[in-house]
Amino acid sequence: MNKLLLGRFPVEKSALFVCDMQEKFASSIKYFPQIVANSKKLLESAKIMDIPVVYTEQYPKGLGHTVPELNITEYSKDKFEKLQFSMMTPELMNHLKGELKHINTVVLCGIEAHACIRHTAIDLIDQGFNVHVVVDACSSRTMVDRKYALKAIERMGANLITTESAIFGYAPDAGHPKFRKLRELLQEPSADTGL
Repeated sequence: MNKLLLGRFPVEKSALFVCDMQEKFASSIKYFPQIVANSKKLLESAKIMDIPVVYTEQYPKGLGHTVPELNITEYSKDKFEKLQFSMMTPELMNHLKGELKHINTVVLCGIEAHACIRHTAIDLIDQGFNVHVVVDACSSRTMVDRKYALKAIERMGANLITTESAIFGYAPDAGHPKFRKLRELLQEPSADTGL
């Protein structure tokens, strides 16, 4: 059986993609503060495990920059601006073929589930990546859009996981040297996002 289909994500071949967590969306996206809180845990876990982080901003001139609560520049210098829905801009694709050529697995969070997350998942899966969409770190303006986007994304072949599942997936053995640091991130349950 193809190991990619089993839902594993080997740390040394994984990247975290954070999609369009921008200021102008803060008032319109359902559960936005909770999505930010869960995404922050994902960023912290990526830092602990030395996992590269890539993030995008959709038309930042009009929609603002990534929300300051994420402190995203502490975790990544790999920012890509875009106008298209998919994160997979030509520049990001070149980055994946260059500096990140060892990556075959993407853990994906952000907004909006039915637009940018869905189109990013399509492009990643189409290019052979193993995709894990973190459902409690993704949202949309409506819960109908979110619900059916996640169903469609799963049918495409992505794994739907939670924040805790992603973090435990990085070190699935309590004997792992970094397990304790990851466990500390989960002392408080992940924020409830209405799923």
